[in-house]
Amino acid sequence: MTEFGYFLSCEEFGPADLVAQARMAQDAGFRSLWISDHFHPWNEAQGQSPFVWSVIGALSQAVRLPVETAVTCPTVRLHPALVAQAAATSQLLLEGRFRLGLGSGEALNEHVLGDPWPSAGVRLEMLEEAVEVIRLLFTGETVTHRGRYYTVENARIYSLPEAPPPLDVSAFGPRAVDLASQIADGLVTTAPDAELIGRFRVRDPARPVCAATKVCWAESRAEAVRTAHRIWPTEHLPGELNQILPTPAHFEQASTLVTEETVAAAVACGPDPEEHVRHLRRFVDVGVDRLHIGQIGPEQRGFFDFYRSEVLPLLDGTS
Repeated sequence: MTEFGYFLSCEEFGPADLVAQARMAQDAGFRSLWISDHFHPWNEAQGQSPFVWSVIGALSQAVRLPVETAVTCPTVRLHPALVAQAAATSQLLLEGRFRLGLGSGEALNEHVLGDPWPSAGVRLEMLEEAVEVIRLLFTGETVTHRGRYYTVENARIYSLPEAPPPLDVSAFGPRAVDLASQIADGLVTTAPDAELIGRFRVRDPARPVCAATKVCWAESRAEAVRTAHRIWPTEHLPGELNQILPTPAHFEQASTLVTEETVAAAVACGPDPEEHVRHLRRFVDVGVDRLHIGQIGPEQRGFFDFYRSEVLPLLDGTS
């Protein structure tokens, strides 16, 4: 059965707000937390981008919910050895309730140190090697690795949990899903795509599929659509634009092509619980194990009250 969690958006909110939302999520009956890992927001309307590992430390002291990064790119901006150390510390602080979500990243976040942004095929190769390095370091042994993309010399993680965090991998196309199926403990996705989920589960049907979706509660549907369109038009850009555009300004330019009608058709908006339930059941019906729901915009308290009293009870029996 599907478990429902909350998606903390580091693009929209500062660290203190994220911790407050985590507390509200726990009180409202959500069972877990996802948290995005970005250097930049997608656009100026979002306007935030705290360092995710600091926020995870705060979350570990504020709530008892499991936490997963959605997702960390361990290939360009952050060396996989540093990601392994950060994840091990997070697993210790969360007392075994941490999962490390990994992906091949976006130029928006990964080009900031001046490194070139590789092609999609190279990014997947880098991710595969990065996962190898992380798993080696999770053994607690001293690691020397000289690979095609990464070098590690005499590295050992001393603050190591008894059980390392599971590694979930984000994938949206067949090639990425095949790689995830080979190297990951679970799949990360934002689409209720039965074909890709089935493709991932061919090797091991028991591995979890974790997903996320954004909604927008407001007192009227029209207000919610306007908010979702203003803050998250980037969710609806086609093709590889989300992976290759380098700055928030470029995303703002591309987002002028996204209409309110497009957002209204794709996002559960407004105060009708049945609309939200229909939207969420698309993920339940394709076998997602853990679905994280993110509220767009500042109406966080209203969202949590709405989901506690009107939406989650309708999903009882699927969670």
